Amino acid sequence: MEDLPASRVDAYLRRIGAERPVSASAAALRDLHLRHLRTVPFESLSIHLGQAIVLEPAALLDKLFGGRGGFCYELNGAFALLLRSLGYRVELLQARVYAAGGGPGIPYDHLALRVECEEGRAWLVDVGFGDHSHFPLALDERGEQPDPGGVFRIGPADGAHGDLDVVQDGVPQYRLEARPRLLADFVTGAWWHSTSPASGFTRKPVCSLLTETGRITLGDRVLTVTDAGERTERTLDGDAEVLAAYRVHFGIDLPRVPVPLHPRP
Repeated sequence: MEDLPASRVDAYLRRIGAERPVSASAAALRDLHLRHLRTVPFESLSIHLGQAIVLEPAALLDKLFGGRGGFCYELNGAFALLLRSLGYRVELLQARVYAAGGGPGIPYDHLALRVECEEGRAWLVDVGFGDHSHFPLALDERGEQPDPGGVFRIGPADGAHGDLDVVQDGVPQYRLEARPRLLADFVTGAWWHSTSPASGFTRKPVCSLLTETGRITLGDRVLTVTDAGERTERTLDGDAEVLAAYRVHFGIDLPRVPVPLHPRP
C-alpha cells in the first residue's frame, strides 16, 4: 500500500479528533488507537442494507470519511493506511476467532495489525474487534497486560507452530498467525462473513462504540448502554426511534432501518 496524500491523512485525523503526531512513537500510537475506538463505530450495517463490502483503500476511506464505521477488515484495513502514512511499519495479520467454548474458526476470520514504532517494539493493534483492548498490546510480552478492556495475555498457541493466542480475562479471543498478508487476501473472509447464514454478522445489524465511561451498542432494535459499570437495555419502538439512535449515538444517518439478512428465530 502506498502512503496516503497529506489531505487524506489530515481528513482521517479530523475524523478521529487527533492531531498529527510529531513522530511514529508508541505514545502517539496509544492515543490514535483510543481515539479511533471512541469515534469510529464497529458496525455491520452494510450487510443488512444491501451494500457491498469493498476492501480497497479508496472505498475504505470514503466509507469512514462519510461518517460510517465497519467491521474488522474495514476498520483495521483503513487504520493501517493511516499508520503507514504517519511513519509506522505495519503488517496485516490474519486470525481465527474462537467460538464460545470451542476452537478457532475459519482462516481469515479476522484482520489485525502488527505495528512497529520508532522505538523498535512491535505492538498488536486492533480497532476492529468490538469490546477488546483500549490500547495496543505488546506482541513480545508473555505476561499479563492490564488494560481498561480487561487483562490480556499473548502466548504461543498449542500445537500451532509460530501462531499466537490472544486471551482476554482468561478467555481465548483469537489465534493470530505471524505471517504478513495483503488486504486482498481477506476478500474471501469478508465475503463469507457478509453473506453466509453461518456467520454471526448476517444474523442481525450491530453498531457499537466505546465511550469515555463504557460502551453503547445497538443490536438490531435493542439499545444497550454500559456506563460506569452499570448496564441498561431497552428495545426501541419503531423505525424513527431506531434511525434517531443511529444518528444521536453513532453519528450515522441512514436512509432506512437495516433488516437482518439471515435472521435467527
